[in-house]
Amino acid sequence: MLSGFKDFILRGNIVTMAVGLAVGSAFTAVVTGFSTAFITPLIGLATRSTGDFTAAKFKVEGVEFPYGKFISAAIAFLITAAVLYFLVVVPMMKVQARFDRDKPVDIKAALRDCPRCYTQVPGIASRCAHCTSELEPDPKALELAGLPAPR
Repeated sequence: MLSGFKDFILRGNIVTMAVGLAVGSAFTAVVTGFSTAFITPLIGLATRSTGDFTAAKFKVEGVEFPYGKFISAAIAFLITAAVLYFLVVVPMMKVQARFDRDKPVDIKAALRDCPRCYTQVPGIASRCAHCTSELEPDPKALELAGLPAPR
């Protein structure tokens, strides 16, 4: 029983996830610090206010609503999302596109619906495999597959 648990814990994806969570929490602390130290004061200069949103609050019938904490968290979230998108996602998409460019095209991957029986058929198909009705092959799928257009 314990050996199965040990195998589960020591599996590569669990360890990778733990490292990712640790790095993510450290990154969040850095972004929150950057937001508090630089971005919030810059917004305060631009709006001619103090720039410290964390103390901002309002009262309704004696109940206090600290909306400033939400504004600070939203700013930190936007900065985190922008940094992750522009420094991680965009470069990874470019690398993935470079690797996918050399892959052979799967001619059966492009699917479409048969107009008569509504089952999925390959884009290059000229006849439905389910209802045997004749279809017009998709020109883009034929071009990707390197096949000539039907006569």
